[in-house]
Amino acid sequence: MLRRGLAALCLMLCLGLAGAVVLPGAGVAQTGNQVAAPDYDAWRSFAERVERVLDAPMASDGLLTELRAELVAYRTRFLAAQDTNTSRIATLREQINALGPPPEEGVSEAPDLAARRAELAEQLTTLQAPGIAAQEAFRRADGLIRQIDTTLRERQAEALLTLWPSPLNPVNWVAAVDAIWGTTFTFGTQIVGALDDPARMREFRSNMPVVILLLLLSGFVLMRGRAWIEKVVTRLLDEGGAQRSKRLLAQLMSLTQIIVPVAAVFALSLAIETTSLFGDIGSALTGAMVYAGIGYFTARWAGRQMFPIRESSVSLLRLPAPRRREGRLMSNLVGLSLAIFFIGRAYLDPALHSDAANAVIAFPLMVLAGIVLFRLGALLSMHFRLSLTDDQETRFFDRVIGALGKIAMAIGLGSPVFAAVGYVQAAQAMLFPAIMSLGMITALIFLTEFVSDTYDSLTRRGPDDPDALIPALINFALVLLSLPLFALIWGMRLTELLEFLQIMREGFTLGETRIAPGNILSFVIVFTIGYVLTRMVQGALGSSVLPKTRIDKGGQKAIISGTGYIGIFAAALVAISTAGIDLSGLAIVAGALSVGIGFGLQNIVSNFISGVILLIERPVAEGDWIEVGNTMGIVRAISVRSTRIETFDRTDVIVPNADLISGTVTNWTRYSSLGRITIKVGVAYGSDTRKVERILKEIGDAQPLALLDPPPSVIFNDFGADALEFEMRMVLSDVAFGLSVRTEIRHQIAERFREEGIEIPFAQRDIWLRNPEVLRGEPPAPPPPPESFEQREPTEELRRDDIREVMEAQSEDDTSR
Repeated sequence: MLRRGLAALCLMLCLGLAGAVVLPGAGVAQTGNQVAAPDYDAWRSFAERVERVLDAPMASDGLLTELRAELVAYRTRFLAAQDTNTSRIATLREQINALGPPPEEGVSEAPDLAARRAELAEQLTTLQAPGIAAQEAFRRADGLIRQIDTTLRERQAEALLTLWPSPLNPVNWVAAVDAIWGTTFTFGTQIVGALDDPARMREFRSNMPVVILLLLLSGFVLMRGRAWIEKVVTRLLDEGGAQRSKRLLAQLMSLTQIIVPVAAVFALSLAIETTSLFGDIGSALTGAMVYAGIGYFTARWAGRQMFPIRESSVSLLRLPAPRRREGRLMSNLVGLSLAIFFIGRAYLDPALHSDAANAVIAFPLMVLAGIVLFRLGALLSMHFRLSLTDDQETRFFDRVIGALGKIAMAIGLGSPVFAAVGYVQAAQAMLFPAIMSLGMITALIFLTEFVSDTYDSLTRRGPDDPDALIPALINFALVLLSLPLFALIWGMRLTELLEFLQIMREGFTLGETRIAPGNILSFVIVFTIGYVLTRMVQGALGSSVLPKTRIDKGGQKAIISGTGYIGIFAAALVAISTAGIDLSGLAIVAGALSVGIGFGLQNIVSNFISGVILLIERPVAEGDWIEVGNTMGIVRAISVRSTRIETFDRTDVIVPNADLISGTVTNWTRYSSLGRITIKVGVAYGSDTRKVERILKEIGDAQPLALLDPPPSVIFNDFGADALEFEMRMVLSDVAFGLSVRTEIRHQIAERFREEGIEIPFAQRDIWLRNPEVLRGEPPAPPPPPESFEQREPTEELRRDDIREVMEAQSEDDTSR
């Protein structure tokens, strides 16, 4: 499983080319008309053989895998053959339709038409026969492939749940010792036999210079070159600090920590293989040495990436120096565990030994790997806890790291326990894929950081700039591309992955339309081209064409917006047509949507239609000063759903377009900037009204924005309760300055009235307090003694006299005024 997982890393380099290979294949499968006919006789005999093998319970996994590969090849040919004669079949159907509907039962047809209809129907049946045969064969091949996949999957699940003898039982230790001793004896025998063989010795002596050179080269690189590379990378990181260019160079140089030592290990294995002295077991060991080197040095590199020697502002994990040192040690132990695993499986082939021996041999390594994985999970969980103590908001990355830490701790603790019970294969299926998944996640983090730093270096973005969208999209694509690799690591067979890619190539059926990646790609490409062309046309209209016309700014905006909506809609229609999507099947969906529009989407549709009306009729344009209900301001933007109004308080108000169409809207500046303002003025009673009118007229005539025709006017409006009420009326050439004009006129009125001695009255009120002693803090006056009936009449008369005297005094005072 691990060897397959490491080999799957190479798939990441080919996924970009896989899409280019798969998608054109889909297009050929869909559009091809003339395809070589498959050999159906050979296919039937092969299919019967596969069915006999599936009926035999002892068929090996290797045999089933080989048969499945041949079935996939047959299925691919059948898929291409299904589209045979498609163009000719379509033409014949159009010819038959041109003859009109067939006559009803009991109704005769013209002999020549009936003969022609029968001839065309016979041709159509003949042309459809190859496609129908290909469809039947395709279904049979696809069913056999699914049956083989089911059988292999059941066997894999059964193997994982098989209970082996417990490795803690001392009785089983004897089998492990026998397996190790037997393999060692066989290995020694092969070496001795090679030494006694004169031909082998002559070959060894002839290859001696090459062997010595490879040994010296690999030894120097492993002992000195690796340390030198690590020092160079560390120095670059220390000198670069937060500089993206040097950090980018350090990231590239860090990959040599894997490439150079692995190349040295490969040279060492090649030197051992060149000696020809170690037999078959030695050949298996030399092949395993390369995998062991990849596993160890990749784990060591990942440890230095996640747990750097020196902390910096760009460190991924927030851990103190002792914990980072522990993380690097655990990473090295992970690499050591992987190296021992690969070499151990090559030296002690599990297929050659009993379950008891395999369980005992694998258990110590699983305990070591479980402890290391548990400690790594604890370090990741510590990072999450430390991130919670910061004042900043917890990042999504920190939450993911915390979850991974808990999962790693659970697997690291549970796998050795399962292995001790006897579920060794299940424990291995959890433990080592978890370790490799952590390595894959480290590689993904490295790639995402590398992409971000590269983009920032090219665009010269600063550390305080907001995150860019392009590197985020690239990183998201990298995560999606890594999903097949994670699937392979966790036990998904390569054939199952290829089957998934085959299904993606074939596409899926939606109604009577087949949707394939080629259709989706063509839709995206055509729509993107249409969108770009629409934006280019809008830009040309806005910068070159419309400014040279007499259309006002609002009309130009409306034309540009309408062009954009029409262009995008047309691009969508052309893209759908190019992708081969039949819109006739959407009639039922459109009917259901109409019901939804009638209820839930009524307001949205109403606003959309109102927006279209606004863009066409243009009762309101951008830059207009309007008043809608209690909202007054300048129109800043009109979209198909709403209009944005900037009030004079510099706040934006979003008004639905339906309110502008169905409600009352006051547009102060749409067709003319002229506007009348009124200013009310009150003067005291007794003032000379002719003089007041003359002063106000002079002030109005002196305003530069006031029109001469009609001229400003002054109206003696009414006799108010407290003042004589006048009103100034004038028409301004630009009503947008109405507020400032009113302010200036009021200042001039106040100055002229003060110079002319004209008083502006204000209302006065007299307040009578019934109990003023309470406000002074004195005790309330005692209530008056009750009066007899005889004493009331003189008192009432006295009060009436007092009131009469007060009224006479007030009338005399008014007469004196």
